[in-house]
Amino acid sequence: MANSEEHILMLPFMAHGHLIPFLALARQIHQTTDFTITIAATPINTAYLRSAVAADPVHSHRLRLASLPFNSSDHHLPPNTENTEALPLSQIISLFHASAALEAPARHLAASISAAEGRPPICIISDVFHGWATRVADSIGTVNVSFTTCGGYGTAAYISMWQNLPHRKAESDEFSVPGFPNGCKFHSSQLHPFIRAADGKDPWSRFFQPQISLSLGSFGWLCNTAEEIEPLGLQILRKYIQIPVWTIGPLLPKAMLFGSKSSDSNLLGGHNRRQSGISPQNCLDWLNSKPNNSVVYISFGSQNTIGATQMMELAKGLEQSRKPFIWVIRPPIGFDPKDEFRSEWLPEGFEERKQGLLVRGWAPQVAILGHKSTGGFLSHCGWNSAMEGLSQGVAVIGWPLAAEQAYNSKLMMEEMGVCVEVARGVQSEVTAEEVKRVVELVMDESSKGGEMRRKAGEIGELIRAAMQEEEEKGKGSSLRAMDDFVSALLSAAQPPQRKDKIPSKLGTRFPLR
Repeated sequence: MANSEEHILMLPFMAHGHLIPFLALARQIHQTTDFTITIAATPINTAYLRSAVAADPVHSHRLRLASLPFNSSDHHLPPNTENTEALPLSQIISLFHASAALEAPARHLAASISAAEGRPPICIISDVFHGWATRVADSIGTVNVSFTTCGGYGTAAYISMWQNLPHRKAESDEFSVPGFPNGCKFHSSQLHPFIRAADGKDPWSRFFQPQISLSLGSFGWLCNTAEEIEPLGLQILRKYIQIPVWTIGPLLPKAMLFGSKSSDSNLLGGHNRRQSGISPQNCLDWLNSKPNNSVVYISFGSQNTIGATQMMELAKGLEQSRKPFIWVIRPPIGFDPKDEFRSEWLPEGFEERKQGLLVRGWAPQVAILGHKSTGGFLSHCGWNSAMEGLSQGVAVIGWPLAAEQAYNSKLMMEEMGVCVEVARGVQSEVTAEEVKRVVELVMDESSKGGEMRRKAGEIGELIRAAMQEEEEKGKGSSLRAMDDFVSALLSAAQPPQRKDKIPSKLGTRFPLR
């Protein structure tokens, strides 16, 4: 164990897809060190983290939560809006810009910790979108480490796209991206409409370009991936950002990594602590009644949905495929995501025909993907979801919608061979016939689907090997990377900062729970 007197301050971005990996990262650091870790977030996000910590209190004695003052109404946002999930797409950029207002309270918190302990935290670990944390670290005499909750390939593509806007100079829909090999072409359909329209002066560019540039001034980057599963992506990322990259993931629940893909309930806990739209046991009982690798699981993540016409065609295609499915549904684009789901958005009698389960709200995703009956995952290709699926050897049907998801899908199709796309984005035309074709292709054990599942299983083995803790088998590469990261921090710490520890007592403005 490394020196228990050290302290790390973490600053996650305001989205569940970022909060969850930060909490997992804190737990992973606690596997290696006795460091105290403070995760600082806005009040509502802190309450969410507190409920997650309470449900899994193993490391809670060394994990503190600090609440950073934030008033969404000051930023022309609805009251009590502190997370991307609470907003329609059109307002999300306002939340991104508002997140920069956390710099001042984060600086105050960092200074309070330094004053109370007689030295600064050994580092700040900040989200890549919180590039301003490099200035906070400088102000207290420590280093900032940027944490990308995505993989290496998706991160490299995302930051190069925003920094260079290469599609603006392209003469066709296909174009090269700085940092990527010449033969690796991207397509305009892989770009979210906001980046496709970006010109460097738009609100999205004005947020991402400076924050990414500031993050590139960090001491190094932590990446939520494993060295062995995407060697090309990590090679590109390291060459592009020119600072150390430690691959310390994928940060998945231990039960998911080291439990068996079975029909039991060892995965029902998962790591998403929310009210499920279905009883986990009912879900398990339904899955137990299906043959191995026969079920398609459909989920577009915690904040995405598709258009009403797309939803209707997806439903028709699923029916035509005759494959059993579990579909996590929410209202289509243009409707309040918190509203009741209306039967009119699906073919008449769709749910009553009982070909599959419709889950309103939140599904026990970890348990579903870990079940032996699940063979395909129709996914938005968010990195957390992709890693959960691949860790269980589940083939992916890609429908990327936002952020770096299209780049993740490209990686899984071209480099890993575990994915086939059915559509891209919320503007693409989708037909029932195409849905049926792709679902049947991916679920057919005797053709491409069986080969995809075999390759996904190999990726899952690489993930488990990277996170292996057993001494007799040798530490996995991601655990060794964590050791290297901690050693680099301790080496970088200046002796004057490492005086005898003064008992910590923070002011009441940032109460630690």
